[in-house]
Amino acid sequence: MDYIVVLTGVALLLGMGALYVLSGVQVIGENESGLIIKKFGAPLPPGRLVALEGEAGYQAELLPPGWHFGYPFWRFKVTRVPVVVVRQGHIALVVANGGAPIPPGCILGREVACDGFQDARAFLEGGGQKGRQLAFLTAGTYRINPALFTVITPENAERFDMDVEDLEIFSVGPDKVGIVTTLDGRPIPAGDLAGVPVEGHDSFQSAQQFLDAGGCRGLQEQVLLSGSWNLNPWFVRVEQIPMTEVPIGYVGVVVSYVGREHLDVSGDEFTHGDLVERGRKGVWIEPLLPGKHPLNTRVMKVELVPTTNIVLNWAQRTEQHKYDEKLSPITVRSRDGFSFMLDVSQIIHISMKQAPRVISRVGSMQNLVDHVLQPTVANYFRNSAQQVTVLEFLSARTDRQREAYEAIRGALGAYDVECIDTLVGDIQPPAELMKTQTDRKIAEELQRTYEVQREAQVRRRELERATAVANMQPEVVRSEQMVAISEKGALAAEETAKGEAARTRLHADAEAHGLRQRAEAEAESKRLHGSAEAEATRLVGEAKAEAYRTGVAALGAQAFTAVQLATVLAQHGVKLVPEIALGQEGGGGQGLLGALMARVLQNEQKPQVLQRPVKPASANGVENVHKQA
Repeated sequence: MDYIVVLTGVALLLGMGALYVLSGVQVIGENESGLIIKKFGAPLPPGRLVALEGEAGYQAELLPPGWHFGYPFWRFKVTRVPVVVVRQGHIALVVANGGAPIPPGCILGREVACDGFQDARAFLEGGGQKGRQLAFLTAGTYRINPALFTVITPENAERFDMDVEDLEIFSVGPDKVGIVTTLDGRPIPAGDLAGVPVEGHDSFQSAQQFLDAGGCRGLQEQVLLSGSWNLNPWFVRVEQIPMTEVPIGYVGVVVSYVGREHLDVSGDEFTHGDLVERGRKGVWIEPLLPGKHPLNTRVMKVELVPTTNIVLNWAQRTEQHKYDEKLSPITVRSRDGFSFMLDVSQIIHISMKQAPRVISRVGSMQNLVDHVLQPTVANYFRNSAQQVTVLEFLSARTDRQREAYEAIRGALGAYDVECIDTLVGDIQPPAELMKTQTDRKIAEELQRTYEVQREAQVRRRELERATAVANMQPEVVRSEQMVAISEKGALAAEETAKGEAARTRLHADAEAHGLRQRAEAEAESKRLHGSAEAEATRLVGEAKAEAYRTGVAALGAQAFTAVQLATVLAQHGVKLVPEIALGQEGGGGQGLLGALMARVLQNEQKPQVLQRPVKPASANGVENVHKQA
């Protein structure tokens, strides 16, 4: 029994294996596709690589994941191929190994609806072309028939001589613009510099719509702005450049070499150029205001025009804008034949509205300086200098400057340029002429200096005189006041004298009356006093006479007379006996010597009388004398 069971199982397994082999079951994994190769069948048409009608060879359809029956090994060969994965931030390019030939003049195969190259039948029946394709694969997973299509991804880019960066999503940075050059399309019409913009191609991301709209190969007017773009590197090349910046104080005049045919809008009065609307060929009538602008500088030029005052120097210095870098001091010749150089500064202004007219007329700011201002200013001063001498030019510099301003303003007005001011700077006259003038001027200045010094001395003398007068002014005032005081004193003295005279007169009258009475009284008194004295004298005389008579009677006349004589001498200090007497003894010599010695001894015995010192005379000598008196 067991043997029978084993045999039965083996038979069942063999039957199932035979059934599997005979039925051709194919199992496809989740990340795989089945590429079918038919071993027997009708031959493929010439030039066809993939069978659409069951011919022998590679089949157009792929087997999706799962179980598939009907592919016996003797008739079909099924090869499992991996799915195509395109990572985020990348694209994949496709090369069709079969299809219709690409028409002459085209480079890339046109885009057909084939579900991202996953439907090979639709690609071939839709007219898909052999070779590099305009369409490409974006991020995702695709089941693509490797027999019909070769997919280039970042993983296998090197095998196809491509860089990984070529398959990255193209990014235009901030403040940048992308200058686009297409590699396919119709030729650019003769006379045009770049392809005209077309609609509907989503910024060159849809190459087929670009071609269907009539896009041209080559440089494009349209630019790519900042952002990320899915671009086919076989179709476009992009160059990033900075945005066009118009700084503050400037406007940008656009000169476009592409666009619609120009239509002059400047008006009949402007006959020196053409101005066009934005988007047309020529000078745009509307300038660009300060800011950043996404312009294609490969097909248009932006001329920056300062709207602030511009200073141009015909001198050895150069302003920051460099417009006057080629200008140099102007050499002129005067009427008297001298050549000399002068520095000139010209200040101009171009308004915002006039900037396009100026550029349309002269082409650029540098052309304005080189072809208009340089000859205008230089020729004016050359002509002006020939009308006067060097010295007249130097002495009338202000007039020359004013006349230059008026003349140059009129000349620049014809070019829509406003003349703000014309300034004459340093003038370099001939050295030999200036030496004579300098010597003459020095002599004149010396003469003037001497005159000024002489005048200063005169003024100094006057000043000293005035100073002396001023210094004596107090004395003058004092003298005047003293005169006034004297006059007042004289008047006062006169009045006083009058008063004194009156007082003296009254006093004299009073005194006379008093004297008269006093005289009378004195006379009476003297009379009485004389009478009294006379009586007294008589009485004294009578008494003395009585005394004399009594003395004489008592002593006798001679003795009484001697007594009276001694009394009188004693009253007057007369010595009757000498203090030193000279005797006769011993001879005269000893008597004289003895007298001298006695005199000396007498003097030594006398007390010493201290004499008071006499004081020196002083300022108060008179007063001391009076006091001593």
